[in-house]
Amino acid sequence: MAQNETAQSQLERVGIVFSGGPAPGANAVIAAATSALRRAGVQVLGFLSGYTHLQGETPLQAGEHYRVLEDRDLWGLRNQRGVLVGTARANPGREVRGPDDLRDPARTRALSNVLDRLGELRVQALVSIGGDGTLRTANLLYRYQQHLPAERPRVRVVHIPKTIDNDYRGIDFTFGFFTAVDVMSRELQNLRADALATSSYYVVETMGRHAGWLAYGVAVAGEAHMVVGAEDVVGELADGDRLNVDALADRIVELIVVREARGKAYGTVVLAEGLAELLPDAIIAGLPRDEHGQLSLGKLDLAKLMAVRVAERYARRTGRQKKLTGVQLGYESRCAPPHAFDVLLGCQLGLGAQRALCDLALDGCMVSLAGQLQLQYVPFDTLVDPVTLRAQVRFVERGSDFHRLATQLGTQLK
Repeated sequence: MAQNETAQSQLERVGIVFSGGPAPGANAVIAAATSALRRAGVQVLGFLSGYTHLQGETPLQAGEHYRVLEDRDLWGLRNQRGVLVGTARANPGREVRGPDDLRDPARTRALSNVLDRLGELRVQALVSIGGDGTLRTANLLYRYQQHLPAERPRVRVVHIPKTIDNDYRGIDFTFGFFTAVDVMSRELQNLRADALATSSYYVVETMGRHAGWLAYGVAVAGEAHMVVGAEDVVGELADGDRLNVDALADRIVELIVVREARGKAYGTVVLAEGLAELLPDAIIAGLPRDEHGQLSLGKLDLAKLMAVRVAERYARRTGRQKKLTGVQLGYESRCAPPHAFDVLLGCQLGLGAQRALCDLALDGCMVSLAGQLQLQYVPFDTLVDPVTLRAQVRFVERGSDFHRLATQLGTQLK
């Protein structure tokens, strides 16, 4: 993280870019950051559709590729759904595989284009809002500029973490997480009531690409009878570094049998989306990937796959049929009305971006919160792997109080 002593007085125009999936509270971040910057005498440009236009060769046009944010854009914005400036998954750092590539003009062409487009608009700093892929892009922009000639204008980069998955290192809770837990847990309670009425089971897959934060939270608040995240793939559930699908199916079958012995013919099981990343290659081979190289997990439908597998193994074990339905939850939560706590988080993070740029003249850092919304600023190099240049995922620690909360409230099989 660098500090520029002369940058404070020179800051006149700042850009905001939102990239990746939407999250509740996104507009609270944009509103607070824009309001604080404007009060500091800084003009704010909101770039539309993430990096889609910024990474191109064509100069940007107001209204088509970006908009100058005014006070009227902020009226009632904090609690609005969606993302004021829109979003996309365009990835200007997609060709950069490691540190050496930052010196390669071909691999950094899109990064150079971003700086050119910002320079043409006299943007001196960029507030990046997004998930781990967007943090990677922010870090690449920051590091790429270190290899440029001294005479080329610099753009300072400050990042705000965004993900309903809550798997970010360097921050306790990300905005949107609590809203997503709230929305999905309510859906889970509806499915629980349906399962009770029909003597059936629902296998529910929740978003959470890598870690189990969201699945565990939804399971607790939605009163699931079992929850399994990527963190639980150990012992019998592990086949080397992969998930043993049959072992997981058998564990769910055991849940059904145990509950039946207790006179309960219904139930709900929550599976973290991240389990799909651990499926055997034979299952995930051929799945499409996004611009960040990540599997399109939504197209796999882990919940439906496991529901079918469990039904088969239950019939084989008991000689009876059991209705199991697989359901994916996640998309319906991303643009839900933000929980008040997420509005608070978003506003404080947005204010933190303004303080980082105007008051502290920082560069190459992520805005973070701890304790009672105390602002902190975390250098990129503590969040990103120096070799792969990828953001490091924060998993739920097995045996931690949060992990125990989720696992101990489910049906105990032994």
